[in-house]
Amino acid sequence: MAAHTTNYQSTFIEVSEDCPIDHGTEPPIAENMSIAALQYRLIMERPFELTSDDVIFETYALRKGIDADDAAAREEFFSKGQACLRSSQLGKRYGWGILHDAEGRVGLIPRDSAEYTASAADSELSHMRAMRSSRR
Repeated sequence: MAAHTTNYQSTFIEVSEDCPIDHGTEPPIAENMSIAALQYRLIMERPFELTSDDVIFETYALRKGIDADDAAAREEFFSKGQACLRSSQLGKRYGWGILHDAEGRVGLIPRDSAEYTASAADSELSHMRAMRSSRR
């Protein structure tokens, strides 16, 4: 079975056009953490260590009580296409740009930072936006 991937290399996912805030903010932490809160925690605790696939699978594993190191579960998970980080609430709602480095590892960049402005203008990177939250 063919494995699907959500990884990008040297790519900057800018916040969505309809993101309601102009700065990066931490998703609220609740007893049952949201997908956005889990993704935020994973990326902020290990910036530029994890790929998009790592973040998406570890988030799934944490929510389902699966060992994140279970290779068979990961293979099964990626046997079907998965939504990439463009669909994450981090870029749609919470004001975070998502930078994929040359090896595909991800880091978060707050929308209101000089680093975000520089990444958005960097011609060495591929650029895309987080998906819109609403349809026009």
